[in-house]
Amino acid sequence: MIEATSVKKYFGDRPVVAGISFSVARGEVLGFLGPNGAGKSTTMRMITGFLPLSEGSISIGGCDIEENPVEAKRLFGYLPENAPAYQDMSVGGFLQFSAAIRGLSGRAGKAAVERAAGLCHLEGVMRQPIDTLSKGYRHRLCFAQAILHDPPVLILDEPTDGLDPNQKHEMRELIREMGRDKAIIVSTHILEEVEAICTRVIIIDRGTLVFNGTPRELLARAPHGDRVLVILRGIDGEEAVAALEKLPQIRRAEILGEEEGRLTLALQPTGKGEDFAWNIKKMLDERRWEFCELHTESGRLDEVFRDLTAPDGADRKEGVA
Repeated sequence: MIEATSVKKYFGDRPVVAGISFSVARGEVLGFLGPNGAGKSTTMRMITGFLPLSEGSISIGGCDIEENPVEAKRLFGYLPENAPAYQDMSVGGFLQFSAAIRGLSGRAGKAAVERAAGLCHLEGVMRQPIDTLSKGYRHRLCFAQAILHDPPVLILDEPTDGLDPNQKHEMRELIREMGRDKAIIVSTHILEEVEAICTRVIIIDRGTLVFNGTPRELLARAPHGDRVLVILRGIDGEEAVAALEKLPQIRRAEILGEEEGRLTLALQPTGKGEDFAWNIKKMLDERRWEFCELHTESGRLDEVFRDLTAPDGADRKEGVA
C-alpha cells in the first residue's frame, strides 16, 4: 500500500534523505524511528506529497504521489505532527468541513462525522471552539479528520503526543485495531509505542536506513538481551563466579553488587538458547545454592536505538527535521 523506492531529498547540495527504500502492506503497522535531524519528518512530508522528491519514487496504493497526487491522497488519512486545525471553528464544524472536502455530504457526511467523533471520544466537545481545546483533544480531533473517509492507508506523525496515559492507551488500541485491515505508518520518538502497536520497525539515521525488521528482531540486538540476572544468598562472590564460568553455556559471569548477604550476578550466554536460564537454575539446585531471584533480561530498545543511530553525533548538523 506504501512503496518508497530509492527516495532522496536534497536541501541545497546537502542530502537529507539519502536513497531509502521500504514498503508497508495492508495489515501492517510500521514504526518509523530516527533521532532528531535524521530525515524522518522530511520523509513523512514526501510520503504525503507535502515536499517534492529530489530522486526516487513513492506510491500509495499503486498511485505515484507526484504523477497522480490527487488519486494517491484520496487513499490516505494524515495526522501531522502538530495537529493543525482552524482555531476559530468548532469541533463539529471542522469535522463537517473536513468531510465535505473529502466529498462526503448529506447522510454520508453526517455518518462519517459521527463515526469519527465516536471513535475519538469527541462527542462532548462538538460545539466547543478549537482554540479552547487542550493539546490532547486537538490531537484527537486531527486524528478524527484523518479517519473520516475510512482510508486504506493512515500516515500518523506522533499520534499520542500530548495525550495523558489513559488517552494514549485508547489511541494505541484504536491504531492496533485499525491496523488489522489498513496499512499504517507511525512516526514516533516514543520507543514504548513501538512495542505497544507496531508489527514492523524501520530506523533511519543521517538520511540512511539502518534497520528494517520486527520489534522482536530489534530487541534481539540489545547488548544485554539474553543475559540472566541471579541474586544469591550467602554465597561468596569469587566462588560463585569461578563455578558459573565453568559451565559451557556461560561466556562471562559478572558481579553487579553485594549487599546484606545478597550477591547479584549477571550471566552472559555463549550463544542463543531458550534453555540458558533453566541450566543456571539446574546448577544452583545441584549445588544447593539459595537464590532470591533469577530471570532473563529482555533487553532495552533505547540501548539498541543508541547503538544504531551513532549517539556521538559529532558531525550531525542540527536543524533539519
